[in-house]
Amino acid sequence: MDKLVYTAASSLKAHMASQAAIANNIANASTIGFRSDRVVFDRLSVNGPGFETRTAASEQVVDADRRAGTVMQTGRPLDVAVSGESWLTVQAPDGTEAYTRRGDLQIAPSGVLETGDGFPVMGANGPITMPPAQSMTIASDGTISIVPIGGEANNPQVIDKLKLVSTKGSVTVKGLDNLLHVKGGGVLPEDMEGKVASGALEGSNVNMTQALVDMIENQRAYEVQANLMKEAKDMDSSAASLMRMPA
Repeated sequence: MDKLVYTAASSLKAHMASQAAIANNIANASTIGFRSDRVVFDRLSVNGPGFETRTAASEQVVDADRRAGTVMQTGRPLDVAVSGESWLTVQAPDGTEAYTRRGDLQIAPSGVLETGDGFPVMGANGPITMPPAQSMTIASDGTISIVPIGGEANNPQVIDKLKLVSTKGSVTVKGLDNLLHVKGGGVLPEDMEGKVASGALEGSNVNMTQALVDMIENQRAYEVQANLMKEAKDMDSSAASLMRMPA
């Protein structure tokens, strides 16, 4: 059998994985702070004697698109849109630090400040816990202040400060949890110049038009590889019929 069938099969697998990544981007087009996955194709070469007549293909999600999404004004005190290249620090399920641009914050029944997808928000000394209050504000530098129940509005109390970090000079990767992680472990340095806009949210940076174009192109490339498998089968059948011809 011609090795073309294995080459086409590896390409089919790669295009199926790529289709899943594109579908995930489209599904998260309305997710707050979502960063779309970037997919690249590469060839898998086998070292050894002979000529490379067939090369298998591979696909992998190499990174997230770091471009900012559209900022929407909400007027909600717990909503924050992170400015520039800064990221909001949260606690991942394994207890390590991770980073997100999702700023639809909420207070859990336990009092812990969380993102909209349930990750505890980190401050200077760990996860931020909010005491009961009649109002709260988040300053542009991330400082969280509250007016205690029964307190005076002109005398707010500082609770903590959002830990904003910078990715400059670090290698970070996007995990399956949609959070940014430092490759190989570790934490990012605090961005002392990081700013947030209170009462606003950053939307997803998925470009729906480009995502649909990518999906169509990927489907057509999949069909090409499927046709190659059919051609390999036809060539194999033709060769087999020639071998069966009487002398």
